[in-house]
Amino acid sequence: MKPPVTTRKLTTLSLLAAIALALYAVESALPPIVPIPGIKLGLSNIITLVVLWKYSAKDAFFVLLVRILLATMFFGQAMSLLYSLSGGILCLFAMLLVKLLLHGNYLFLASMTGAVFHNLGQIGVAFLLTSVPAVLVYLPFLLLSGLVTGLFIGLCARFTLRLLP
Repeated sequence: MKPPVTTRKLTTLSLLAAIALALYAVESALPPIVPIPGIKLGLSNIITLVVLWKYSAKDAFFVLLVRILLATMFFGQAMSLLYSLSGGILCLFAMLLVKLLLHGNYLFLASMTGAVFHNLGQIGVAFLLTSVPAVLVYLPFLLLSGLVTGLFIGLCARFTLRLLP
């Protein structure tokens, strides 16, 4: 039988969720990096990657879910919850799959894959909600930006993991 979550671990995961929320808030306050809607760095994903690598997929899901729910309550609208959840969950599953297939190596590759799947999830929700095929025009730009920002976020997460005990 698995031992229950310790107070120390719960506190650590809660603090990591708060850091992810703070990174989200900082990124929300920054001007867009390019004039194409939907392209962001995804700074809060640094924390998701750190938790996925240092703890477990279940813990990463907890941190992701808390961050998305709080970010929606504090900064977003109800509709943004659908986009964030679809993108975030798809991203997490893609990163987990890469981690498992590559035996925990190549964190940057997991991040890049996660960013691409995050964009796929969001564009999928946009298409389902609007039924307008024109939203698919954004897909090549979002996928390319996902590769670039995913690489950056993966390298940041790798650097962060090196600094943690």
